[in-house]
Amino acid sequence: MGAATFLPSIPWPLWQSLWLTLRLAAITTAILGIAGLPLANWLNTSRWRLAPAIETLVTLPVVLPPTVIGFYLLLAFSPNHAPGRWWLEATGSTLAFSFPGLVVASVIYSLPFAIQPFQAALRAVPRELLDAGTALGAGSWRVWRRLHLPLAGRGIAAGLTLAFAHTLGEFGVVLMIGGSIPGVTRVASIALYDDVQSLDYGEARTFAALLLVVSFVLLLAVTLLQRKRPAS
Repeated sequence: MGAATFLPSIPWPLWQSLWLTLRLAAITTAILGIAGLPLANWLNTSRWRLAPAIETLVTLPVVLPPTVIGFYLLLAFSPNHAPGRWWLEATGSTLAFSFPGLVVASVIYSLPFAIQPFQAALRAVPRELLDAGTALGAGSWRVWRRLHLPLAGRGIAAGLTLAFAHTLGEFGVVLMIGGSIPGVTRVASIALYDDVQSLDYGEARTFAALLLVVSFVLLLAVTLLQRKRPAS
């Protein structure tokens, strides 16, 4: 009965913001999985002397204030600079204050939260097992796909879940890049902030509780994935 009375009390604009947030997190996580795994493997294995600088650049969002990232992305997304100009010429719309702009910003901001677990998971796979696959005649791509990724599966799943959860809680970056356009860029954290600013504490309380439950479940999943060990 509690759930029955709780869910209908959430107004449509908040459902709309929650759906937009989940959509943003899903797309961001998918991109991080596709692009982040090869990048993590390259960072683990590269002997290029600039690789540490690139790894530092990837990790920078962990310590850099979100508003700083949002500011530089806002400049890059403007028609006065190449990325924003190319997007405007290709689509006829600006990258800033759009959903695609939020996706780009979220991928950059959540990148280290996926890359670091990916790197740890890939490093944890014994090199001897990979060498054995190569010795049996498997090519590097087959070893990567059939051995390396499955053996690192738990850590990869934890990284994807953490990236998804991190995207749910983004605020500073998405506020600067997207503003608060209903149905377009007004994600959950922005909707909650708007409710507090307008002193609508009843709606804010309901939405905050919903976000708290979703975030707790996701972080619990990450914890279980990291603690559980495959049977020997």
